[in-house]
Amino acid sequence: MNASKLSAARRTAAVVALVGAAACSNSGSGGNVTLSLSARQAPGAVAAPSVTGGLAGPAVLAAGDSTVIALGNDTVILRSVDVVLRKIELKRLEASSCDSVSGNGDCEEFEAGPVLASFPLGTANTAAAVTVDAPAGQYDQLEFEIHKTDTTSSQEAAFIAANPNFKAISIRVTGTFSHSGTRSDFVYTSDLDASEEVAFSPPLDVAAGTGANVTIRMDVSTWFVNGGALVDPASANKGGPNEGVVKNNIEQSVDAFEDDNHDGHDDHHEGS
Repeated sequence: MNASKLSAARRTAAVVALVGAAACSNSGSGGNVTLSLSARQAPGAVAAPSVTGGLAGPAVLAAGDSTVIALGNDTVILRSVDVVLRKIELKRLEASSCDSVSGNGDCEEFEAGPVLASFPLGTANTAAAVTVDAPAGQYDQLEFEIHKTDTTSSQEAAFIAANPNFKAISIRVTGTFSHSGTRSDFVYTSDLDASEEVAFSPPLDVAAGTGANVTIRMDVSTWFVNGGALVDPASANKGGPNEGVVKNNIEQSVDAFEDDNHDGHDDHHEGS
């Protein structure tokens, strides 16, 4: 198996693992909600100042199972984007927040985690991750954590053993960086820990006997941009000059929305 096919197989296996690891709470009468993953570019969300003073964002191209990000004379080819998530919860409209009290009905839990989320690249719009039964009602927020694994935790030992590349990190990206024609392969890792709360407007309405899809999008086209230029992802590794820039870009790239047609865009506010 060549490297490209092996990478695709590994990403597929990780998504299947997320499905298999799902923990459902409060299952019963009502509908169901599917959680999907997307790495698509957000329409109109990227704008970097160009050398001429105008606005120019990176061009994003699909190449098989890879995503190519081009800006100026430079390109970043992404071959895998893996993120450790945990405490993935869908909050009810009437609840003030998700809490640690089990069974009180304030949230529906997708997965306590940690789980490895492999974001689809290339021509894929979304990748289905997990489905939970959700009592009929309205939900106005998705809450989850981007999670650096804890090597001292016995609860996370099995996850780290199954994913040895994720010791004390939360994000791992592989690919190739090309600067003015000079190419170099890279592995970017981050120990980012971040709690994410994304509001739905309008709220997600789950009716009895029906299904809905919520997509978590991490717009990877913005991750390795600093000003009007791409940066070498390797320069954003721990202690690198672009570590803080890229961590901030990642946090700013996160969104979640209703996406019943699985095109990676918000059904209510974005075109496909």
